[in-house]
Amino acid sequence: MGSNQKGFRGYVFSRAIGDHRVPQHIQNLVLRDYCARRDMRYLLSGTEYAMTGSFLVLEQVLDELPALEGVILYSMFMLPPDRAEREKIYRRILDAGGQLHAAVEAFVLADESDIDRWENVLGTAEICRNLDYQEIERWLT
Repeated sequence: MGSNQKGFRGYVFSRAIGDHRVPQHIQNLVLRDYCARRDMRYLLSGTEYAMTGSFLVLEQVLDELPALEGVILYSMFMLPPDRAEREKIYRRILDAGGQLHAAVEAFVLADESDIDRWENVLGTAEICRNLDYQEIERWLT
């Protein structure tokens, strides 16, 4: 790790991620391990408020981008559900010369070409969440 590195700010949830609730201390352990394995300087995490749909702490973390190398999410599924909102986040990070990491998925958004990969995964997951399996079964029979 070079001494000129600014570091990566962690971002964790105090609410469920999808249908799963992961304790904050476990999320932070995953972030710390992710950074250690990649020789990245880990800075303490911002913890999002528990209210559904709140991204206030994420906004505060993004405001720190001039002093950061980037942001590490516990999971990419912590991003806002709206694609346009996610793209604003990607843009802010890339425009600041930073990176966005998702530790669980081991995804890195470092340039424009990475956006499609992130959105393909997030979009596919959204489609799967919205599938009505009983309706599909009725249609197939």
